[in-house]
Amino acid sequence: QVEVDENGKIVDARFKTFGCGSAIASSSLATEWVKGKTVDEALQIKNTDIAKELCLPPVKLHCSMLAEDAIKAALADYKLKQDPNKEEPEKKA
Repeated sequence: QVEVDENGKIVDARFKTFGCGSAIASSSLATEWVKGKTVDEALQIKNTDIAKELCLPPVKLHCSMLAEDAIKAALADYKLKQDPNKEEPEKKA
């Protein structure tokens, strides 16, 4: 979940995750990184950046992928709620 102010800046982000320490750490880092960014800036965060920052071993890279997917999902939900008449691009096809 993200909270965005009237200027388009993310002022708060929260997560709920079930899993190992790497999944929790990836989600936590993602929420910290998106705070203070615009929606478009937050969409630039990649799982490889998260994995590198946390020094995740190859077997745990899926945890950083889940964090990136969660950022994208939260921001897509935000955008949809801002303009409910506009369909998501994936749903138009």
